[in-house]
Amino acid sequence: MVYDEIIIGAGSAGCVLANRLSADGKRRVLLIEAGGSDAHPYIQMPAGIAKLMTMPRVDWGYVTEPEPALQGRRLWWPRGRVLGGSSSINAMCYVRGRPFDYARWAEAAGDAGWDWPAVLPYFKRAEDNTRGANEWHGVGGPLGVDDLRYVNPLSATLLEAAAAAGHARNADFNAGSQEGFGLYQVTQRNGSRCSSARAYLHPVRDRANLHVRTRTVVERLLIDGHRVAGVRLRQGSQVQQVIGGRVLLCAGALGSPHLLMRSGIGPANMLRRHGVRVAADHPGVGRNLQDHLDICTLVETSSRASYDRVNDIAVALRWLVQRDGIGSSNVAEAGGFARSRFASNGECDLQFHFVPALLDDHGRHRLPGRGYTLHACALHPRSRGWLELSGSGPEAPLRIHANYLSDAEGHDLRVLREGIRMAREIFAQAPFDPVRGKELFPGPAVQGDTDLDAFIRHKAETIYHPVGTCRMGRDDHSVVDAGLCVHGMDNLYVVDASVMPELPSGNTNAPTIMLAECAADRLLRKG
Repeated sequence: MVYDEIIIGAGSAGCVLANRLSADGKRRVLLIEAGGSDAHPYIQMPAGIAKLMTMPRVDWGYVTEPEPALQGRRLWWPRGRVLGGSSSINAMCYVRGRPFDYARWAEAAGDAGWDWPAVLPYFKRAEDNTRGANEWHGVGGPLGVDDLRYVNPLSATLLEAAAAAGHARNADFNAGSQEGFGLYQVTQRNGSRCSSARAYLHPVRDRANLHVRTRTVVERLLIDGHRVAGVRLRQGSQVQQVIGGRVLLCAGALGSPHLLMRSGIGPANMLRRHGVRVAADHPGVGRNLQDHLDICTLVETSSRASYDRVNDIAVALRWLVQRDGIGSSNVAEAGGFARSRFASNGECDLQFHFVPALLDDHGRHRLPGRGYTLHACALHPRSRGWLELSGSGPEAPLRIHANYLSDAEGHDLRVLREGIRMAREIFAQAPFDPVRGKELFPGPAVQGDTDLDAFIRHKAETIYHPVGTCRMGRDDHSVVDAGLCVHGMDNLYVVDASVMPELPSGNTNAPTIMLAECAADRLLRKG
């Protein structure tokens, strides 16, 4: 069958495009997802995020190459392999970033259509915010955005302590000011996760012109000169070629460049080294990799409110019946944004996520006792990494060189060090006095710059925000133009976090959904 639109990846962006491009009932749209259904209760129950870490069937389970600045550690990078993509396994924090982020996108792309005044309507178009419509927020859109139905007492203590340490209270990180501490709004509806699949895909699955194929791998693009004619698919043992008018890559900051490279679009020398015929020498594919590196401060507690020891059955039953209680928590309920002394332009350069539990190695390492954790990530890293093939086929693992803490000035390391000191200052405030135990990490003996730096190199992890590997721009190393069409190729577009020239100031799910809303509008206008 011939399709007008072939969308590769049913994640945060792909589900948006499937909905918007099939809305007229005339375009034949194929949505392809390597993973399976998102029907599992751990996906739909927000607090189920704690269990998803042990479910490889919904996660690609990427691992970086040994990181030179992190003691040669290979970091685990979970990415969603399921309908909804990473929006089905993330912590649901709804954060858009700041206007200056989009001013930089617009400058890089040479297109004012990516600046803040232009993208704000698409954020609002996507949103169905229970707080109602105003200058900053929209209602009636597909994406449920809500206040938490349950807030842990320790999260409330965190906000009191942050205020005692001199941080402002902030009721809305997506309004006029980002700075301060508060409760995150979340992508939920009626106490359940509202992934991009739940928001955009499931309500329109019965459209006759929309076909969804799960557990289907795109082996490569079918390229004829400078034109992409379709894709080669594999589902189980069956291989098939599908022809399309437009091919839209929405496989994420790792999946999209990987598919481009194994199809022959990428750095020519690297492609030839792995026996891939070069269709287009694109040196920027897989480059410009950026991610938010994160460091945690952990403290023991006497409080039984900690999520370390809860009755899972009781939590699940209450959520099933009432859609509230601990089961409706996103776990990272509270947090905030702050400026270190290294911040520039008056903008925040640190983000914090508070977890009322002891969280080590993404929660995969279970620590004894009870406690609480404050994550700190450097919002504007200067380090850049890259991706490369390990072989020509889809089964050959992607080599990820995140290249953390590699900036020549040591800026990223200094900001993370400041994040630990801010976290300690907050935890030292009087509101925590009744429940505070000993500091587990970094530990009381870790004080000076040298010791803190060593701790960061030993313990820092991703907070799951890779972007930039197919960045939009006008220079020779950009991959897509302002319309997200791959330079030099006809009918081939990339629509996901890989096109972001720089990381936004915060979590990346909301900006990715906005990006897809904007792209859909542009594609529909283009015809």
